[in-house]
Amino acid sequence: MNQRLQRLADQIQRELAVLIRDEINDPRLTGMVTISSVKVSPDLGYADVYVTILEPTPEATNDNMDKANHETSLKILNKASGFLRTELSHTLKTRTTPRLRFHYDEVTAHGNYMMDLISKAVKRTEEGEQEGERAE
Repeated sequence: MNQRLQRLADQIQRELAVLIRDEINDPRLTGMVTISSVKVSPDLGYADVYVTILEPTPEATNDNMDKANHETSLKILNKASGFLRTELSHTLKTRTTPRLRFHYDEVTAHGNYMMDLISKAVKRTEEGEQEGERAE
């Protein structure tokens, strides 16, 4: 991706984060939407927006990191893409505004899941070492 497209993608990412937080008031959108990255097509026709949804309940982070559990949130975002595109066109300084397509970012979700597993393993190891010291 050339530098111009990267700057546009970064600006779209920043603006969409604010728009989703402030303007989308759908009660079905339960979690906090985080935009991982934006990829703009070379002809500026489409912008693929990769998102992760952080659920408000702590127990949801372990088991709900797969795409199937966030289908409704993705549908809501894709249905709101026309509205978001219109609002985005007011702030972008381009002739055309790319159409928005929302995708669930499985790479980030999988990375978060792996970090959670690692931290649990480290915690278990530390607890085992502490019990070993007490036994001596």
